[in-house]
Amino acid sequence: MTLHDYLDIFRNRRIGAMLALGFASGLPLALTSGTLQAWMTVEGLDIKTIGFFSLVGQAYIFKFLWAPLMDRYTPPLLGRRRGWLLVTQLALAAGIAGMAFCPPKDALWTLAALATLVAFLSASQDIVFDAYSTDVLRPAERGAGAAVKVLGYRLAMLVSGGLALYLADRVLGWPGMYLLMAGLMAVGMVTLLWAPEPEAPASAPHSLEAAILGPLRDFFSRSGAWWLLLLIILYKLGDAFAGSLSTTFLIRGVGFSAGEVGIVNKTLGLAATIVGALFGGTLMVRLGLYRSLMLFGILQAVSNLGYWILAVTPPHLWSMGAAIAVENLCGGMGTAAFVALLMALCNRSFSATQYALLSALASVGRVYVGPTSGYMVEAWGWSPFYLGTVAVALPGVLLLWAMRGTIQRYEEAARQPEPEPALPAQASTR
Repeated sequence: MTLHDYLDIFRNRRIGAMLALGFASGLPLALTSGTLQAWMTVEGLDIKTIGFFSLVGQAYIFKFLWAPLMDRYTPPLLGRRRGWLLVTQLALAAGIAGMAFCPPKDALWTLAALATLVAFLSASQDIVFDAYSTDVLRPAERGAGAAVKVLGYRLAMLVSGGLALYLADRVLGWPGMYLLMAGLMAVGMVTLLWAPEPEAPASAPHSLEAAILGPLRDFFSRSGAWWLLLLIILYKLGDAFAGSLSTTFLIRGVGFSAGEVGIVNKTLGLAATIVGALFGGTLMVRLGLYRSLMLFGILQAVSNLGYWILAVTPPHLWSMGAAIAVENLCGGMGTAAFVALLMALCNRSFSATQYALLSALASVGRVYVGPTSGYMVEAWGWSPFYLGTVAVALPGVLLLWAMRGTIQRYEEAARQPEPEPALPAQASTR
């Protein structure tokens, strides 16, 4: 396969849909979290109320609970996946627009209700978008598709985060900014008109019971299912530990100013993540799933040494930039491969529910390492802690090596001209 063949993957309609729909998927997140917190802060609300509003994001953790409904039922327009995307995006546009008319001081509880609704709809959109990605992308395109999803999602977070704050403060005001963000949901709606249907669409579960129990029966009927779940938890665990206290480390542990950390960590780190995801997606076309997971997993682990070097050397802006760039570059590559793995593990009949469950499981490490990290730093100090993050990453790499036969068989199964990409239940591991 030539370089032209690699790049051609990024030019087809399926990959193009990943960019625009990834943008629509990422846009609502900041509008119910960081951007909303900024609005309430500017309006003078007390810190307890602002902290309480962080609970609206719980929908992202528990989205697997209603994912079976989106597997089972099909809207009347645009099919099972695109139809639900249209429904959620229309509702999101209305909900975000409604927030514009609810100033925090004057309509706090209405704003809270709308923010909770927007978070619920956003999580629902994520459910269907992940399922659509799993169904529509060919196996060879999954790495590139995952990379482009990350690109679209991150760009949307910039727009609804930093750009939104600037527009609210200097140009449009808060209500005008929220109305503009509601209008930007049209990016996803227009995309749905030309986004392709899956080439071999799977039929929906025949009953709600089948939609709820079928994904579990299907997954746990596979040999090695529990080991696969453990791999999902462990693969990005070292990365999660390294990033859990990175801002505090750079400010308090090394001595950089908040402004320096903000500029380098947010801008350079974001750019490196996007480049890493795109580069990793391109490499996956040649390397395949298992070899990409192994190479990127090792790079993720080694890149954490950059923070250790910062902890044992005098502070310098270029060394911080290098450490952040390398860590985010390798992390972005690992994310592209990891998302491709989750796609490969899903049965297309239940892709909404299975992907929601697997991605929720993958977030366990990211959500719960924070308290553990604090205790480790308190007990050991920063430099041993970051050496420890390399050690934490190794079990995931070793388990991946032990399961190489299983992962390779998923690759082989995905290449077969069948609608179901999942590994047959009777296959064995080695």
